Amino acid sequence: MAARGSTVRVNAGTRFTHCSQVLAALAVSLGPFAAGLGKGYSSPAIASLQEQQRLPGGAAGSVGGGGSGGGGGPGFTVSQQQASWVASLSLLGALFGGLLGGMAMRYGRRRVLLVTAVPFSASWLVTVFATSVEMMFVTAFVGGFCCSIVLLVTQVYVSEIAGPDIRGCLSAVLKMVGQVGVLLSFLGGAYLDWRQLAMVVAVAPVMLFVSVLYVPETPSYLVLAGRDEEAARALQWLRGPDADVGPELAVIRSNVLCATQPEDAAPRSPASFMTVGHRMLRPALTTCGLMLFQRFSGAQAFQFYAVPIFRQTFGGMSPHGGAIAVAFVQLLASLLSGLLIDTVGRLPLLIASSVFMSMALAGFGSFAYYMDAQGDRGALGSHDWIPLLCVLVFTVAFSLGISPISWLLISELFPLQYRGAGSSLATSFSYACAFVGVKTFVDFQEALGLHGAFWLYAAISVCGLCFVVCCVPETKGRDLDEMSPRWNAAASTTTATAAAGVRVAPPPMASAGPPGGA
Repeated sequence: MAARGSTVRVNAGTRFTHCSQVLAALAVSLGPFAAGLGKGYSSPAIASLQEQQRLPGGAAGSVGGGGSGGGGGPGFTVSQQQASWVASLSLLGALFGGLLGGMAMRYGRRRVLLVTAVPFSASWLVTVFATSVEMMFVTAFVGGFCCSIVLLVTQVYVSEIAGPDIRGCLSAVLKMVGQVGVLLSFLGGAYLDWRQLAMVVAVAPVMLFVSVLYVPETPSYLVLAGRDEEAARALQWLRGPDADVGPELAVIRSNVLCATQPEDAAPRSPASFMTVGHRMLRPALTTCGLMLFQRFSGAQAFQFYAVPIFRQTFGGMSPHGGAIAVAFVQLLASLLSGLLIDTVGRLPLLIASSVFMSMALAGFGSFAYYMDAQGDRGALGSHDWIPLLCVLVFTVAFSLGISPISWLLISELFPLQYRGAGSSLATSFSYACAFVGVKTFVDFQEALGLHGAFWLYAAISVCGLCFVVCCVPETKGRDLDEMSPRWNAAASTTTATAAAGVRVAPPPMASAGPPGGA
């Protein structure tokens, strides 16, 4: 190891083999893919249900003029209010899933993914054979519950297995694959009815289960659990057969020791509780603040109400075509984010994202106000490109910056011992904001008008810009272990001791405590 300031890190000249890390990330990325399919399900599925109800005798019909619904109507009616609950209950389930997911990670990241994949797939299979809207309420809640756990655990898994030079890129891959799922749901909804589309979604968690069987547990968790030999084998698999993993494994061991030993020595002392609160406070405020501005930026409105919004602003263009175009651009922007996040840095992307989101939202609101003032949407048909351009600019800015980076910082800012609890807190807060954001959009629109709602979102994005500039740290190129204040202090001591010629023995992992601190 080499000293750098007050920290100890693996030699920067060490060449990591990225192939195994990429394969492991792609294996667990089937989780976000399944979640993306589920997120994109509500809009075409609700349209399919309502279309079938309008046909004579409840016979199945095509969605968007695409294909046959095949097989008959739903057998039950779904009102507009019930349809809104079908869409939003998944977010309510995700809130509770985030709480459980952080606690469940004490049993291992890989194990949680395997266990969650089973009910995740089962919830969609039950949707296929649903005979009442109440059954769809339950399956939406369970699906969102499992979706939240999968997204949380896959992000932590990738952050812990990836080297610092590609961690941001691999994390962006998770977001990109999720966007592929959303896009495929939108496209599939044009040709499949709601039961057939649910069957397609049910296959993805099964694929996740099979792929995770072939990847190792994260070395950080294994060391925290006192399973040193397994950690060494997992790290060797991830870094390549010719890589020297000894220095990196020593860094992880030292981090676990300095993260757990003080609490073990005085677990009930007031100073210990103050230390825990101090170490958790800033990461919690930073991540929850980003989640607040992300969820109330208008992204949730576009995701769940894209077609109704476009119907109110388009004069001649197809609102369904606009929604698909937005999903496609979001996918491309997520891909670009993976290329930029480790080169440009987190903070510059967050600032640029907030600036362009604010401008796009204000522009969209201004067009909606002008359209209301004109009163004749047909006369504005030649100007449909204006609201579409505003939404596309917003989508690119959102997908390049605050969307992937806010999730990445959850796993980067919280220290190892509290990563599970911190991730659970931030994720649950995020889904609580998402649930409120989806349910309040209609209220904002009724109270302020469509233009007023988006001017409000623009103001929130400006506040988010101020928060980013004042409160969010840059984490580009930093090892996870460098972000722990106590690790830095311990690393300084270790460096000084090593410089004095004193041999530092590896930490006794038997005293590292149970994996509950993960």
